[in-house]
Formats: sequence, structure tokens, C-alpha cells
Amino acid sequence: MKELWLLRHGETPWNAEGRFQGHFDINLSPQGLHQAYRVAERLAACRQGFDGLYSSDLQRAALTAKPIAEALRLEPVYDPRLREIYAGELQGLLRSEMELLYPAFHEAIQRDPWNTKRPGGESMADLAVRVQAFLNELPEGRFIVVTHGGVIRAALKIVLKLENGAWRKFQIQNTSITRLLYPEGLALSVGDVGHLEAWAEGLTDEATLS
Repeated sequence: MKELWLLRHGETPWNAEGRFQGHFDINLSPQGLHQAYRVAERLAACRQGFDGLYSSDLQRAALTAKPIAEALRLEPVYDPRLREIYAGELQGLLRSEMELLYPAFHEAIQRDPWNTKRPGGESMADLAVRVQAFLNELPEGRFIVVTHGGVIRAALKIVLKLENGAWRKFQIQNTSITRLLYPEGLALSVGDVGHLEAWAEGLTDEATLS
């Protein structure tokens, strides 16, 4: 059995502005660093044994993985297959700018969000090929995987065998935890951000797991 704890990276300035990031190697914002340390504290307090830590090699994921590695005494393995979908010519644009500059793409992705390629970039189907290869090569065990929202949605579609556009309906916030069992096809949690909730500020991180 493979148990994956999929974490989306911490917030970046472009997340806050609503810009497409793709493979653009942007840093974490101060808020993103705070989120990274909060999720690291939570993972250290949850009393689970982890067999390894994998991360996208983009710095927003690598910097999120760093405090986790320190807290759990794990050596990160950086894998480019865990990168976000390559957004091509859209990288750096706001959604409103994308709709204005690429109306044909905007119309196409409404019809087929899975197979439509970003201009000069990948489709979700392309991304899923990378994710499937990573899942297949992962050994049995419990692993933390620090990655991106698109990767997590692709993993949900693959692992849960979701049909149509169901994979788009999940809210995957920065440093949220999604726990999947593969190939059993089970989700133990999706988009869990208990460590970031305001009510958790007065509690220990261990208490947020109860």
C-alpha cells in the first residue's frame, strides 16, 4: 500500500495576486513561509511515521518542504515530475488578461478542461502522465509529497478514478493536506487546513488532529 500525504506549497505573491504560475520559479510570500512552518509543526505532532519526503523542484515547493524535512529529519527527494502544469504563454498573467489575450483558449478549456493545452504549454492530461509515472514508481509506504494544486487534482482523478469534471470541484488551498491510498483508490482527507484555522491558534498542533 502507498499512503500519500499530498501538500500544496505555501502561498506566493502570485497566488495572492491571482496570476498563473506554472513552471515560473517564484518564491514564497511571508504568509507562505508561515504556512510552511505551521504544517511542519502539525506533521511533527501527528505521531505518524513517514518513509520519505518528496517535493517538486520548484522553489515554492522546495521551501515549503524545508521546515518539514527539518522537523521530521527526512531528506527531501526533488522530482521535476511533481512540478505544476506548464502554463506556457499564460505564466505571469491574471485570469482577466488571459481571457482578453487568449479568447480561443478560454472557450476551449470551458468545453474540455482536461485535454485542452495551455498556449505553448501542457494540458491536465499531459500533467497526469507525469503524476501517474511518479505514483507507479513510488515504493510501498507512507510518504509526504510537497507539490502543486494541479498535481493534487490530477492525483485525485487518477487515484479515485473520477469521471468528467469532478476533479475540478476540490478546493486545494496552500499547505492543505490531501491523504490518498494507492492503488486502493481511497481518500482519507482532501484539502485539510486544520493547522491554519483561526481557532487552532490557541491549541497545540497535536490537538488540531483530534
